[in-house]
Order: sequence, then C-alpha cells, then structure tokens
Amino acid sequence: MPVWQKAHNMAVEIFHLTVDLPRSEDYGLTSQIRRSANSVPANIAEGYGRKTNKDKAHFYIIARGSAFETQNHLVYGNEVGYFENEKTNKLLNEYSKLIHELNKLISAIASSTSTSTLNTK
Repeated sequence: MPVWQKAHNMAVEIFHLTVDLPRSEDYGLTSQIRRSANSVPANIAEGYGRKTNKDKAHFYIIARGSAFETQNHLVYGNEVGYFENEKTNKLLNEYSKLIHELNKLISAIASSTSTSTLNTK
C-alpha cells in the first residue's frame, strides 16, 4: 500500500530526527514521538490485514489519530528548540498529506460499506 510505505518512511525520518535529543527526553518526547510515528504504519498494516471494512476503517482511523499526535509532538519539539523549523515544517506538511490520504481511504471504505449494505436490502 502506498499510504503504508509513506507512513513507514516518515516513521524512519522521525527516528533519525530524534537520535540527537537529550538523554533526559528518552522517556519523554523521544519515546512518545517515536511510538506515535510508528503507530501510523503499524495500524495501516493491521487495518489492511482485517477482513471487514468496519475493522479496516477502525484501524485507519487510529492511524490518523496517531498522525495527528505525531504532528503535536513535532510542534512541541520545535517550540522548545529541539527541532529545526525547516525539518519540522516539512514533516508537518507530509503528515497533513498523509492524513488527507487516510481520510480518502476511510471515506472510500465507508461508501463501499454503505453501497454493499444498500445492495443487500
């Protein structure tokens, strides 16, 4: 899935972005942003592996929430001076595009679920 590949690549970028954070952040920002960033492709993968559209949509919605969470961590890290503006803005923009793609996936699943429900009545 292209959306999974994009999310995976972004999680790797987040990992590299956080390598030089202070040791005092190991159990704070470093851990939180890495977990939320990695949660995005993990939930996309889990959703892809589910059988029903309802299950698929559920995991894509969780992935979208994790993308928003990662954006929040990026903003915080930038505002406290850990991340450079250019890198932060690039990643925020990439996450916004990813969220848009997830929204399209969720909508497509919802409309196909509605259509199949209508066809069975």
